[in-house]
Amino acid sequence: MSAHKERIYLSPPHMSGREMQYIQEAFDTNWVAPLGPNVDGFEEAVASYTGVDHVAALSSGTAAIHLALIILGVEPGDEVIVSTFTFSATVNPIIYQGATPIFVDSEEDTWNMDPRLLEKAIEERMEMGTKPKAIIVVHLYGMPAKMDEITAIADRYEIPVIEDAAEALGSRYKGQAIGSLGKMAVFSFNGNKILNTSGGGVLLSKEEGLISRARFLATQARDQAIHYQHSQIGYNYRMSNILAGIGRGQMEVIEDRVRSKRENFSFYKERLGPRQGITFLEEPDASFYSNYWLSTILVDPEFTGITREKMQMALEAENIESRPLWKPMHMQPVFSSYPDYLNGTAQELFAKGLCLPSGSNLSDADRERVLRALLKTL
Repeated sequence: MSAHKERIYLSPPHMSGREMQYIQEAFDTNWVAPLGPNVDGFEEAVASYTGVDHVAALSSGTAAIHLALIILGVEPGDEVIVSTFTFSATVNPIIYQGATPIFVDSEEDTWNMDPRLLEKAIEERMEMGTKPKAIIVVHLYGMPAKMDEITAIADRYEIPVIEDAAEALGSRYKGQAIGSLGKMAVFSFNGNKILNTSGGGVLLSKEEGLISRARFLATQARDQAIHYQHSQIGYNYRMSNILAGIGRGQMEVIEDRVRSKRENFSFYKERLGPRQGITFLEEPDASFYSNYWLSTILVDPEFTGITREKMQMALEAENIESRPLWKPMHMQPVFSSYPDYLNGTAQELFAKGLCLPSGSNLSDADRERVLRALLKTL
């Protein structure tokens, strides 16, 4: 490794400077306990940005998915259809509920859930006597899924859709904000996301009752009583007022962050796109607007003479972080026994795919350094 060269990270946190103002206000007013004005302000900012009126700020995106499943009544023995091409946090809450994940493969245009396989999965599960309780659709790497087709299928079978938009804040589909297209939606604000609160997430819905229910469950399900009384199991899932202060500062610059991410993609695409054997995940048409949270490429060794693994190792030798695409859930040892509906797309994407440095604070010099390292390997 070139230890003398400063490390270029995949997608590091990027603070605007305004975060400290909200954090300081929390300290000055002693709002350092859970909840408080920053939480309220952060929820309002997310609601305003997405056009989804009802938002609950939570401890993580995983917590948000878990609450969504609970609210939809997912119980042991139920089945939940979910994208196989995702991170394990999308699937783990299904297991928390004792339910069974049904994995659906990707289509090649967006790398997201294949609508045809989705309908096949629904029909076959129903023929076997089990109607899926929910569908979790992932907007991978910020690229919107084919939501018209997916929601039409879901509506036909009356199955609610949860948008896992953990990577897609700022993305749009046919002019509508990602996060506004399902019954409920989830954003993550983990440290590597386009907006981060150190750790955290939100659950969104146009239905006020669903988010009121989420807030109740996320604060230990405490009943309305003068004493501590609980009639059902609750969770400690609410976001802290300190972390929400970071989020408020971040929301003020979210469009700047989206612009920077898209500029990273354009840079890589313009300089590497013409090369045979290098392809990008890009917007299929004008209906799709991606935040390009991560710029991703497929490396075809038949044309490049180099595998994705060797390219990653070459970048690491230059102290540049890159990562393979997600390993599909049906290939993970912990999930390999669950039903799946496959076409081979996700597995091929995993074999050939690489995520390039995509920080919103990536400098021109950093991008040129990454480019030189890539061209050197090719």
